[in-house]
Amino acid sequence: MAATPATESQYKVDTLIAEDIDAYLDLHQHKSMLRFITCGSVDDGKSTLIGRLLYDSKMIFEDQLAALEADSKRVGTQGGEIDFALLVDGLAAEREQGITIDVAYRYFSTEKRKFIVADTPGHEQYTRNMVTGASTADLAVILIDARKGVLTQTRRHSYLAHLIGIRHIVLAVNKMDLVGYDQARFNEIVADYRAFATSIGIEQFTAIPISGFRGDNITGPSPNTPWYSGPSLIHHLETVEVDTTDDQARPFRMAVQWVNRPNLDFRGFSGLIASGSIKPGDPVRILPSGKVTKVARIVAFDGDLPQAVAGQSITLTLADEVDCSRGDVIAVADNPPEVSGQFEATLVWMDEQELVPGRSYWLKLGTQTVSATVQPPKYQVNVNTMEHLAAKTLDLNAIGVVTLATDRPIVFEPYAAARDLGGFILIDKMSNATVAAGMLHFSLRRAQNVHWQATDISRDHHATLKNQRPAVVWLTGLSGAGKSTIANLVEKKLARMNRHTFLLDGDNVRHGLNRDLGFTEADRIENIRRVGEVARLMTDAGLIVITAFISPFRAERDMVRQMMAPGEFVEVHIDTPLSVAEERDVKGLYRKAREGKLKNFTGIDSPYEPPINPDLHIDTTQVTPDEAAEFIVKRLIP
Repeated sequence: MAATPATESQYKVDTLIAEDIDAYLDLHQHKSMLRFITCGSVDDGKSTLIGRLLYDSKMIFEDQLAALEADSKRVGTQGGEIDFALLVDGLAAEREQGITIDVAYRYFSTEKRKFIVADTPGHEQYTRNMVTGASTADLAVILIDARKGVLTQTRRHSYLAHLIGIRHIVLAVNKMDLVGYDQARFNEIVADYRAFATSIGIEQFTAIPISGFRGDNITGPSPNTPWYSGPSLIHHLETVEVDTTDDQARPFRMAVQWVNRPNLDFRGFSGLIASGSIKPGDPVRILPSGKVTKVARIVAFDGDLPQAVAGQSITLTLADEVDCSRGDVIAVADNPPEVSGQFEATLVWMDEQELVPGRSYWLKLGTQTVSATVQPPKYQVNVNTMEHLAAKTLDLNAIGVVTLATDRPIVFEPYAAARDLGGFILIDKMSNATVAAGMLHFSLRRAQNVHWQATDISRDHHATLKNQRPAVVWLTGLSGAGKSTIANLVEKKLARMNRHTFLLDGDNVRHGLNRDLGFTEADRIENIRRVGEVARLMTDAGLIVITAFISPFRAERDMVRQMMAPGEFVEVHIDTPLSVAEERDVKGLYRKAREGKLKNFTGIDSPYEPPINPDLHIDTTQVTPDEAAEFIVKRLIP
């Protein structure tokens, strides 16, 4: 059947519509992306501003708008007008308190650019959440209430944004409608902020007078600020140049996320290229081992690639069978990153429990996860004055510079040069909570100058001469539980069996090796660390080491276990109820602690964390010391 003029016309219209849709989708797909955060003090209007951006960019559906209007009337905080903050404050607690608690991520777009914005909390208690939002941002919008001016949180968030590496700063002086759009007030705030920004190294920023509630200078020039000739907020966000070419210009780096081994004929290493580019045949270095090989293939979802660049997720196959696993870094052979185990770093403490110097934490950097200890801070930073303050620890939201050491070398670059290999988090080993975010500055020179000296006589040779397997028998329990008595009996029984032993007793080592340590939590941790290192050296000599220490914290007992060879650490819980231990009180320590004459005493004003899964559990109310010693000996020598 021949087409009628009407159907031909409709066909042309449909074709044009389809072409327009395809063109629109293609344009939208290739728009650049800007990630930015809004931050500042409580009630500066961050959530309202983001709600206004969503509203003005037509990113709200009709049902959402209807719900927003209903919620605004119900809450009644804006005199019956739309409360844009309700679009972002999703938690019930946030709406009830009128503050942002969690980081809220929102997506919107304009004709020129796509955006992901993070609304970060302003309350000091939730500064750690702001760090999370800033970690991937390209730009920060620092909001200031025109009535209040520059506040402590303004300084704190500006310092953190600069510290984390955000180089594009917008100073949005909000609520200008509440100060009569006063130009003098705006200029005063900008001058105050500039003085502070210069002191922390922020070289330039863009200041814009706005009203998130009224919409002034958000999407276009406001008639209420004829004295302001700069860009509107949206115009600046659309046009700010975020350089994405730097990553490709830097040397090639790819952290291995997964070893891809679907069959015996294929072995590839998968990951996201952090920087640089790579082609088949390029020489690469595997770190931390330092082995050099060449790229054989670049495998992607759609097949092999002739080249791959920063931002692409790929699988590399290598020309040689080299040892490479998750956590390793594949880098250009002639310009690799550094490898070290000791660093200076800036820490932003994010946990309610303060930093415990000497305690072992998990350090996660990229795909690398290692055990790390942090020394007492070199100093803490006062964000108001940039003064360096003496500090023994760091508490919630504190920022300090520290020295840290990892249990094995890791691949890194200074954070200022590369976020991917310079930024890390610390994780508490017991709670699995993220307790700090950190930025590596540099490797300590002593870490590169100290090398393990190989010896010709091995630990196996020492053990063979003694005809025994080395071990560390770690007796833990409350003071008065009977640890020293049982440990002494264990050593006597082993001596009768011609075993080579050494007994490390808690009181004895404090007369010499650890005489400089007190009984604070940090000192107790250092006490156990030193004893663990000594015990490890003694096992290298082939000895059976028996220790009797309260060692109240699980994290430190686990730290010592990790020092030893697999199977050589035997944790024995000498379990005695506190009431029974107090009745014994041979040394009169409990009485002094109850009278307040002995501080930080375990079981009274300092906690004891009993082992969860000890290798041996001995209840001293059920067995005699001699029976307990016999159980331990049978565990060592069946």
